[in-house]
Amino acid sequence: MENKNNIPTRVIALGGLGEVGKNMYLIEHDSEILVIDAGVMFPEDGLLGVDYVIQDVSYLKKNASKIKGLFITHGHEDHIGGIPFLLQAINIPKIYTPKIAKDLIEKKLVEKNIKYENYEIITPELEVKTKYFNITFVNTTHSIPDSYAFLIKTPNGTIFETGDFKFDLTPVGPMADIHKMAQAGANGVTLLLSDSTNALSSGYSKSESAVDSTLNDMIGRHYGRVIIATFASNIYRIKHIVETCKKYNRKIIVFGRSMENSIELALNNGLINDKSLFIEANDAKSLKRNEICILCTGSQGEPLAALSRIANDQHKQISLLGDDLVIFSSNPIPGNAESINKIINKLYLKGVKVFTNSEFSDVHTSGHAKEEELKWMLRIIKPKYFMPMHGEYRMLKRHAEIGIDCGVKQENTFICSNGDVLELLNGTVKKNGTVQAGDVYVDGSRVGDIGSVVIKDRKLMSQDGILITILNINTLTRKLLLKPNVTARGFVLVNENQELMNKIEKKIAEVVNNFLAKGPYTYTDLKNQIILELLPFINNLTGRKPIILPVIMEVNQANN
Repeated sequence: MENKNNIPTRVIALGGLGEVGKNMYLIEHDSEILVIDAGVMFPEDGLLGVDYVIQDVSYLKKNASKIKGLFITHGHEDHIGGIPFLLQAINIPKIYTPKIAKDLIEKKLVEKNIKYENYEIITPELEVKTKYFNITFVNTTHSIPDSYAFLIKTPNGTIFETGDFKFDLTPVGPMADIHKMAQAGANGVTLLLSDSTNALSSGYSKSESAVDSTLNDMIGRHYGRVIIATFASNIYRIKHIVETCKKYNRKIIVFGRSMENSIELALNNGLINDKSLFIEANDAKSLKRNEICILCTGSQGEPLAALSRIANDQHKQISLLGDDLVIFSSNPIPGNAESINKIINKLYLKGVKVFTNSEFSDVHTSGHAKEEELKWMLRIIKPKYFMPMHGEYRMLKRHAEIGIDCGVKQENTFICSNGDVLELLNGTVKKNGTVQAGDVYVDGSRVGDIGSVVIKDRKLMSQDGILITILNINTLTRKLLLKPNVTARGFVLVNENQELMNKIEKKIAEVVNNFLAKGPYTYTDLKNQIILELLPFINNLTGRKPIILPVIMEVNQANN
């Protein structure tokens, strides 16, 4: 493609840099923008009440007329979870997506009551041409079927975007198309954007076949029930568990909504063929224990997931038995180790056997490339320039170092942040400017109106509680009719701290009467004065700073 007017091609991340999740990358040239992925990130503990974190798409809103389509690499939440919110904010003319991801997207849109029909299914044979771009698709290996890398030819050079990937020479599903990657590398790649999630992990990731072999052995040997908790999104793992249960004549009980959805998707797409293996919990009464496998959610210790409820004796249909075997076919996501350990301890207290992933039991492997596989990608693609993507800063930095070890010049590597702009111009790349990017919080049906002030208030309430005072004011005499009515939540136990509450009520009455005696007042000024004087007073008495909410009720009442 010629670039007669010397217009640069811009690469921008609106999510996915400096974080694991919330992936969204833009490729822009003149009047066209390609949007790659639209994921969510799950909130950290400090984001109280927040369900998801999504991208700030202000830049896309300003340039909505340029969008040619949304291109999806695969169907994991951190790549498709933000699509319902994106479609509500911006008109997306077409979604190019693998078949499995399409099914998952459609289910999400139905739940949100969003109608969208303009899909095109990505296959290895598909080629998408626009005025400035030529996009082809390369099979990769990941923990979900239908995963792709994108080869994007632009007027200023070729971009290779890996999506999430690993190199597994004995995968459960299709092999990555290494030959197609090598051909791209031979033809010349200007800029590589590559997954950095496991850049800090040395060596190679284990093959999914090694995990299959271990699970096969455990399921085949155990004389009681087998309970397996794994990621519902790991459809290849689920497929193997189902096939192994069939081999050893075990029926499968499924618990957890996301697990049920994944089973349904796998059945609809021919990844699982025998529906008769699945039974309801009540049907298990007629079976021997070694004829039962329970497949459930909860591998990350989520308090409401099926395994947590089973461990806590809160599940309506399943109680643990002494000869049960529980397998955590997963690794802890950072921050979840404590929750998982609590569940494991409870399971041990019940007397059941528990297996977790370790160097001695291969019951899980990551879907992301480790250091040696990242080197493979760099050596195969042979990029002139390199931008690590999808990872925390330390992961991006290590991946950049790996790139330098593999022959990319140090000055040709870019560790970027969300919003940074890389410009390709006639085969060269440089960093040039930024666009608006950041986090948008989703709280139920509310998108974007949960700001840092709200989060701060929630933290205060969670730590110091809330204090509400109801004031009845005589507008004619400008005095309190009754003593202030004070209630508290999460502050102190009122019945056991009556002396403290009396002091607070007395202080409020003093502040209000002094303020009213000065003359005409407004609600806002009176509320501010109460908070201003009451907060240090309470802090001196208790060491706490609760949220204070004055409620003012005015009454016109003449003195008798």
